[in-house]
Amino acid sequence: MGEETLSKKLRLGVLASGGGSNLQAILDQCQKGLLPAEIVLVLSNKPQSGALKRARKAGIPVVVVDHQEFPDREAFDRAMVAALHKAEVELIVLAGFMRILTPVFLEAFPQRIMNIHPALLPAFPGVNSQRQALEYGVKVAGCTVHFVDPGVDSGPIIIQAAVPVLDNDDETTLSQRILEQEHRIYPRAIQLYAEGRLRIEGRHVRISPSTTPDHQALLNPPAV
Repeated sequence: MGEETLSKKLRLGVLASGGGSNLQAILDQCQKGLLPAEIVLVLSNKPQSGALKRARKAGIPVVVVDHQEFPDREAFDRAMVAALHKAEVELIVLAGFMRILTPVFLEAFPQRIMNIHPALLPAFPGVNSQRQALEYGVKVAGCTVHFVDPGVDSGPIIIQAAVPVLDNDDETTLSQRILEQEHRIYPRAIQLYAEGRLRIEGRHVRISPSTTPDHQALLNPPAV
């Protein structure tokens, strides 16, 4: 492998609808030189989204594709695909993007779309995951980075982080604890992809070489 290949940065396209805190976490790692990638485009379906403001502040090109201006989901997705292809994006990163992707989009970027979800999938997919976890009474919650497939939060899992659920937690406090871990594991998943260390085998994402400890567990409440 030549020096040019080693120094080449992965071209990221970030899709976001909200405030963009995960976008910021990824951007910070890129700017510090800790992530062998660069964000070449931020696309949002919300013209006033915080993610667009963060991108503009950092000098990153932005595109607004307002879903309300299209007759159906497929037409909306075709417009996004065109913008991402024009920017020569290699990996799509969903960061709080509140739209369901159609096969038009998924087939344009096979196995090249990542998402982060605030739950330990396959538990609590969809919206309000933190509330679902609290109502169910789980002792451990967390977040998951996964590849996107046609289902809802059902794609192969890349990396997960777990946090304890405390007795006095509400949706806000639990969400914040989970979000802190999202900001850690999303850049890590992108790094593994950029380094060519991820391989999808059915439902399994293999990481080469393995970095998983042989014996480690998180207990809540702790064993005594």
